[in-house]
Amino acid sequence: MKIHPYLNFDGQAEEAMSFYKSILGGDFDGGINYFSEIPGMDQFTEKEKKRVIYVTLKISEEVKIMASDNMPSLSHKLDVGNHNYISLMPDSKEQGKRFFDGLSEGGEVEMPYEKVFWGSYFGSFKDKYGNGWMVNYNLKEGEE
Repeated sequence: MKIHPYLNFDGQAEEAMSFYKSILGGDFDGGINYFSEIPGMDQFTEKEKKRVIYVTLKISEEVKIMASDNMPSLSHKLDVGNHNYISLMPDSKEQGKRFFDGLSEGGEVEMPYEKVFWGSYFGSFKDKYGNGWMVNYNLKEGEE
């Protein structure tokens, strides 16, 4: 079984996922799909037709982040909260620092990326889109 986070945005899905791709790498698996591609959806405004109905950022076979925009004319409302975080487990301390610094830019750092008592480098933040992230690199024996 694999579990992949699914994020919702209020018209920022393409921008946010492109930002995540610029930091984490990967490709858009299947491209970016828009509401305008749905047959019979002429009732949407031109602005709403440009919203993302579905996108997957495939970072590896095991790691994917999926997303879409809400649709206000269908009574969808985005409520940003603190109930969900994307937790990254980088391959090195340096990669963790790069992920943390890049993704937290323009956001709100909750805990800086630094060595913590459980033998890891850890940090958490809300990105500029309101999504929560944790970066945790477990130190290997002999690493500081």
